[in-house]
Amino acid sequence: MASIKKAADAFTREASIKRHLRKHLAVLGFQKAKDGSLVLPEGGKEVVRTLHSAQREERLREAQGFVASASTKLLGKLASGADVVPSRIRPSLQRVSSGTWESDLFRLVALSWSVPVSVGFGRRIRYLVWDESNGKLIGIAAIGDPVYNLSVRDKLIGWSVEDRGARLVNLMDAYVLGAIPPYSSLLGGKLVACLLRSRDVYDDFAKIYGSTEGVISGEKKKARLLGITTTSSMGRSSVYNRLKLHGVDYFRPIGYTGGWGHFHIPEELFSEIRDYLRSIGHPYADKHEFGDGPNWRLRTVRAALDTLGFKQDLMKHGIQREVFLCETASNSLKILGGKSGSPKLDSLLSAEEVGALAVERWMIGRADRRPDYQTWTREDFLNLLAAHPVGVATTVARKTAR
Repeated sequence: MASIKKAADAFTREASIKRHLRKHLAVLGFQKAKDGSLVLPEGGKEVVRTLHSAQREERLREAQGFVASASTKLLGKLASGADVVPSRIRPSLQRVSSGTWESDLFRLVALSWSVPVSVGFGRRIRYLVWDESNGKLIGIAAIGDPVYNLSVRDKLIGWSVEDRGARLVNLMDAYVLGAIPPYSSLLGGKLVACLLRSRDVYDDFAKIYGSTEGVISGEKKKARLLGITTTSSMGRSSVYNRLKLHGVDYFRPIGYTGGWGHFHIPEELFSEIRDYLRSIGHPYADKHEFGDGPNWRLRTVRAALDTLGFKQDLMKHGIQREVFLCETASNSLKILGGKSGSPKLDSLLSAEEVGALAVERWMIGRADRRPDYQTWTREDFLNLLAAHPVGVATTVARKTAR
């Protein structure tokens, strides 16, 4: 009798997950092609935001108490348009430590992103970007361990599987990067991106992770930050377009992802999948330590789909994201490819120097052409923390029309 009940429970659980998954994908607008793969609805960036909406709403619901408390304490750290004098903007980087008010501010700002921000993976360095002229926040950036399998990156460098295992430790990935209003209206996102290619970030990495042990290989490695990858969340990206200062590439496009992933599987459904795998004794239910695989969450969902009889093509959401690479040294690719030698850092400037160049290159001229940033107030930021936020452009237009 016990075995019959167990089998019945497993059948009920499987049926529930299948219904939940099909319903969720249908709500997002996915259609199923003849080959079993998912077909995206058309609509550009708004479609991407919609696909992420369930996951974003989950996170906002879970963070309601934090948002209410942190907003009250930290809203004064954000700028209104009237606080910003473009010609006086003086950017600076502050590394964020866990358990501080700066960490709370980072989290609060990250929650305003329309595409949910990852918490990072393995090694992690987070930054706040300040405007020293007024003490207000320009934006945030964070780098963490890179994706293990990234074909366009590996092909560019010329890596074999063994090469990647030996030298991936010298790369990081910018898993969050951007400016907040009103600085975002002044192309502040370009400024924040450029700051990652600075001597400050290079030295921080050397201090924290320069002498490290590979979790997978267990070998002692002298890590150097030779490059930073990042991936646009909305297909092609205007932030990284022509991202040069004085003829130096700060990020450059290297190709597109294949359109596979798990972002369209919300946390509630993922938890249900883990419970199911746990009930049948599958190891991926709780196999989430770094070193257990290149992407535990993706592999967990794939394992569940396979067990439930779904095609793996359900993990191909079809959104090909543009991949960018920042090379900190002029010979980064050669060293990553296996050549010996020291990194050539002649063009690697301090954050202060990079910030000054970026303000001059993009922000001052933008302010003259688009003065509507001045209508933004810090209270408008709270709208970005709504489940369905009104876009910044819409908010500015509405305020201007009053």
